[in-house]
Amino acid sequence: MKNLKLYSELLLNLDLQSKEESILFSAFDIERSRLFFASSANFLYTLPLSSFQNGAWKTTSSSMEVDQIDLEPGDFITSFDYLMEKEALMVGTSNGHLMLHIVDGHSTEVVGQVEGGVKCISPSPDGDLLGIITGFGQILVMTHDWDLLYETALEDLPDGVDVNQNVESPISWRGDGKYFVTLSEELNSTSSLKRLKVWERDSGTLHAASESKSFVGSVLEWMPSGAKIAAVYDRKAENKCPSIVLFERNGLQRSLFSINEHVDATVEILKWNCSSDLLAALVRCENFDCLKIWFLSNNHWYLKHEIRYLRQDGVKFLWDPMKPLQLICWTRGGQIMLYKFIWNTAVMENSTALVIDDSKILVTPLSLSLMPPPMYLFNFKFPSAVRDMALYSRDSKNHLAAFLSDGCLCIVELPPLDTWEEFESKEFFVEASVSDFPFGSFIHFTWLDSHMILAVSHYGLSNSNLSRGSLSEDGFVGFYLQEIELACSEDHVPGSVTCSGWHAKVSCRNSLENMVIGIAPNPAKNCSAFVQFYDGKICEYITKIGISRGAVKHDNWSLSSACPWMSVVPVGDHGSLKPLLFGLDDIGMLHVSGKVLCNNCSSFFFYSNLADQVVTHLILATKQDLLYIVDINDILNGESEIKYENFIHVNKRKEEDNINFINIWERGAKIVGVLHGDEAAVILQTTRGNLECIYPRKLVLTSICNALVQRRFRDALLMLRRHRIDFNVIVDHCGWQVFLQSASEFVRQVNSLNYITEFVCAIKNENIMETLYKNFSSLPCLKGSKDFQARDSVGPDSTNKVTSILAAIRKALEEQLPESPARELCILTTLARSNPPALEEALERIKVIREMELLGSIDPRRMSFPSAEEALKHLLWLSDTDAVYEAALGLYDLNLAAIVALNSQRDPKEFLPFLQELEHMPVVLMRYNIDLRLHRFEKALKHIVSAGDAYYSDCMNLMKKNPHLFPLGLQLINDPSRRRQVLEAWGDHLSDEKCFEDAATTYLCCSSLEKAFKSYRACGNWSGVLTVAGLLKLGKEEIIKLAHELCEELQALGKPREAAKIALEYIGDVNAGISLLISARDWEDALRVAFMHNIQDLISEVKNASLECASLLIGEYEEGLEKVGKYLVRYLAVRQRRLLLAAKLQAEEQSMNDLDDDAASETSSNLSGMSAYTTGTRSSGVTSISSSAASKARDTRRQRKRGKIRPGSAGEEMALVEHLKGMSPTDGAKLELKSLLLSLVMLGEVEIARKLQRAGENFQLSQLAAVRLAEDTMSNDRMDDQIHTLEHYTQKMRLEVQNSEAFFWRCKVFPF
Repeated sequence: MKNLKLYSELLLNLDLQSKEESILFSAFDIERSRLFFASSANFLYTLPLSSFQNGAWKTTSSSMEVDQIDLEPGDFITSFDYLMEKEALMVGTSNGHLMLHIVDGHSTEVVGQVEGGVKCISPSPDGDLLGIITGFGQILVMTHDWDLLYETALEDLPDGVDVNQNVESPISWRGDGKYFVTLSEELNSTSSLKRLKVWERDSGTLHAASESKSFVGSVLEWMPSGAKIAAVYDRKAENKCPSIVLFERNGLQRSLFSINEHVDATVEILKWNCSSDLLAALVRCENFDCLKIWFLSNNHWYLKHEIRYLRQDGVKFLWDPMKPLQLICWTRGGQIMLYKFIWNTAVMENSTALVIDDSKILVTPLSLSLMPPPMYLFNFKFPSAVRDMALYSRDSKNHLAAFLSDGCLCIVELPPLDTWEEFESKEFFVEASVSDFPFGSFIHFTWLDSHMILAVSHYGLSNSNLSRGSLSEDGFVGFYLQEIELACSEDHVPGSVTCSGWHAKVSCRNSLENMVIGIAPNPAKNCSAFVQFYDGKICEYITKIGISRGAVKHDNWSLSSACPWMSVVPVGDHGSLKPLLFGLDDIGMLHVSGKVLCNNCSSFFFYSNLADQVVTHLILATKQDLLYIVDINDILNGESEIKYENFIHVNKRKEEDNINFINIWERGAKIVGVLHGDEAAVILQTTRGNLECIYPRKLVLTSICNALVQRRFRDALLMLRRHRIDFNVIVDHCGWQVFLQSASEFVRQVNSLNYITEFVCAIKNENIMETLYKNFSSLPCLKGSKDFQARDSVGPDSTNKVTSILAAIRKALEEQLPESPARELCILTTLARSNPPALEEALERIKVIREMELLGSIDPRRMSFPSAEEALKHLLWLSDTDAVYEAALGLYDLNLAAIVALNSQRDPKEFLPFLQELEHMPVVLMRYNIDLRLHRFEKALKHIVSAGDAYYSDCMNLMKKNPHLFPLGLQLINDPSRRRQVLEAWGDHLSDEKCFEDAATTYLCCSSLEKAFKSYRACGNWSGVLTVAGLLKLGKEEIIKLAHELCEELQALGKPREAAKIALEYIGDVNAGISLLISARDWEDALRVAFMHNIQDLISEVKNASLECASLLIGEYEEGLEKVGKYLVRYLAVRQRRLLLAAKLQAEEQSMNDLDDDAASETSSNLSGMSAYTTGTRSSGVTSISSSAASKARDTRRQRKRGKIRPGSAGEEMALVEHLKGMSPTDGAKLELKSLLLSLVMLGEVEIARKLQRAGENFQLSQLAAVRLAEDTMSNDRMDDQIHTLEHYTQKMRLEVQNSEAFFWRCKVFPF
């Protein structure tokens, strides 16, 4: 689904040696890109292709070389070709001379002579052999050393028949050179019948022959791929124009098609391009010659381009053997034209396919029907073949302009797109527009507005002289940029097609000095367009002003190379509309406003939201057959390289969630179109011609969110159903709290209970936009959600998404839709799908329906509800049957429970005895038993308490089995004695649970002092024990004995400070108290008590102990300082080694970037697990799979060994840092140190105190400096030996922590 566009036309004139001279033959040198021409005056012209200057439209070659071949009088050149192996030209003459002309040596030699003259010379594709046909009908096959390999007759002549000396038969080789084909006349036939013969290369034997047919002349061409042989049938006897026929190698006809010209037309030349997909023919008509180019797709031959010439010019052509879309034409007078074509998609911006086929344009709106050509909806028929076309589609206006091969311009006005279905199978005949002046030959043209066209046309070339009243006669020669105003004399009838009555006038014309590659309208400004010149420069054209006067040059948009495919699209930029220019060159580089976006692009298209027609996404296909959906905002923000990895896929191990492209399943498929808006589809065409429509998830989600932002809930829901996307997108795209405000509007728009039920069943608490669709973070709804943000969440279920959404839907159903059985079932669905399910409320609604049925009510509202049985079955289908049965029991309605049990397929033997037993119980006991069965213990307790004193034991047993009921029991029971029993039982439970403090408090509430005493004793609360002992009125001796026991227990528990308090306060043992305070390192209290009792021995004991402790601490601090230095040195060495190894690995990875994808993938996988402490994996690539049990075992061992530092291990670096952090003094140690310093000062040991403080300061400063140094080096990839030292950081930390809380223990009297 594509059209062939001529985008460049370069002209070069040969300086012929005389006016009577004419060009007859041509040849091409592939290696050096040179053209050779042979003239009627026996001159040979050598012309490099570089002579065509891309910037200028017409040149005269200065590098042309001219040689002359000396021939005998009356002799002339009859065949001409280039031999690559000899680097020389092979010339055949009418006298039979075979001449070899050395181009670089400017010499000619005769290498042989054949009888009857040389009619055809054709070297094989590999250059090893040379095929010659003589005037006597002989086929000669020679080697490149001029040795005759074999000779055979072109025709089988019977005895006595003379040789026809006017044999004209070509030789065409298959691409691999294994066969060649010729045409030979049928001698036994009275008419001019010929046969196609296929010969074997090596032996010259006849391989196959066709039936005798009326072939035209000597036109024969074997497709380079070898699939088909093209020839021409003469069908004048049938009063038809010639047909091109295609044969297979076995001589059987495969297909044919007509050239669609007059009966007298003849085909002179037939050539395939080098890729075998285009077939060009030179057709001579009565008044003109034309070059026709066909393309095969879906078994239909399309005439994609036609160029007409003056008949007297005698034009000929050949394809460039290396570039399939480059064609060279020349005239007898020496005018050489280089045509460059491109394939353009036939799908326009409005998703309408306009396929050119000869004089027809086949129209198919893909948004209405995905119909591949040659099928179409309707077509337009023009007076002659269509060369190019342009469509204007904006604001419901549709205008089509077509430029024809005869130089006419045709205009068609169409109705809005949604009415085109009425034109199915119709053909509209379009008349040419009326104009007083010729338009020249269009190269490019586009619409500026609905009644103005901007065109690049030329005058003065051979193919532009056919225009009526050519302006070249008036001095207009060259290329011009001209505005053409259009007006229609017929009134447009709404809903119809206007094909006639158009008048065209050239209102403005500007000459062009440089070649224009493309033009594109400016979507952001009316009557404006962008023009691209051959060097990639971009200029803006403004109507009535032009380019030469007041032009705006966009240097920042200029392209680094010529881009034949150019598009300008409107994009949104911070609320404003601006144009964005895209250009694709012939090597696959996609340029965006002067920058290269992708280096391997094969095709691209754009997606827009139909509401504002602003382009939001670029659809890009790469040469790796990958499809990318690119956000325009990513391009504007310069994030495309990072997000899309330069659009190059390397075979790396990665999660599927991170893949941002789609694999195109068929190689070579191209993007031909996009369906915009809600359709959100990408249309691909494979090389076989069939169309494939895909719906990329990113585009679909974008269209859905656009609909949600526009509050088109029904459209969004239908798209979700069609593409099987999670319905939670509706509520999660901008927050479910926001959707609560729109629930009523959602129900009103959808207005389908089936759809709403489906939506309700899909709602879940998960935020789907952050999980399943987390990779689509740039969806439009996320940006537009700011306009809909809720101020606050309202309601008791504000944290439960499912319950809140379903409650809002239920409320909207009751308000928006009339009562009906379907609505009631939908409401039951919302209750059943709540989280947790509101089964009791649902059963209450069913109970109301059942009561209405039992009363036999004739209320009209009864018809608005389903039957109770239907409603119950619906609820059971949605919910767990056991949960519904328990909910029915919870309503204390035994009849309803029985109905639920019967409808849930329960065995009556299981539930009927239980229900009958309940039925015979008092109401309170029935409810108590139901609550017990349903584990509703709070309700069960209330019911059993209300049952009376007879069931008090059951009440106590219930609370003992469910201890959380004790607080409720205390609230329900008012009798003081029973309250004490409840409290004591509660205390017993707490004591059993080892909660002795709470148990003691509970016992005290019920005056159970003995149990409270035991609880306090069990938890080690000595103050509580002694207090309760006082409440028990124990004697003094018993108190002292108890104090001794408590003191010993506290010492055993490692609580000497508390033991000292008991010894001093209850026992009165000062010596023991001070000893315990010294053990607790409570130096100040120990010294205070010693001075309080004024016992010198105790004072000396405290002094000696403090001096001993100070000496010990000084030694510990000095040892700790040494360890800090050792650990830090080790850490710096490990860190330095890790950085060196990382730099080495990085250098190796950079060197591997030059490898191919497979090699790079294999190497990266082998290095992916390496670190500074691991060895490389085995090269065998076997994946080691460990079980979960083994992983847990390793984790357990790692946890056990975490405190150890293993040299050389992978975790050594982090272990060293953690160990340094763990060496920090604790707060308790700092308090003890502060107490010791004060005590030493009080005892007069100032120097010892100063030495102790200095040792502690040095250790703490070194530890803090080491930690800071480690943290700085961990976050840095470089290490400085001058800066990253412990001494430097210690000095730095000393200045920072002078007044820090970390050093609160210091005495300021000692300098820091």
